[in-house]
Amino acid sequence: MSKRELIAQELGRLSEQDLDRLLAFLRTMEEDHAEAAVPAMAAQSVLAKDWLSPEEDAAWASL
Repeated sequence: MSKRELIAQELGRLSEQDLDRLLAFLRTMEEDHAEAAVPAMAAQSVLAKDWLSPEEDAAWASL
């Protein structure tokens, strides 16, 4: 049985109160992942200014 199937099976056993707690936990996890991605996206856009320049292309052309 796959993990998804096991989780679905366990969900059927939870009370409404526990489902509320689980939903809150899942949303917290989702927010944590979104917050972790923000610095990487910001850095990428800043570094792209340096990476996408003719000078940078010339520096790496011999490799």
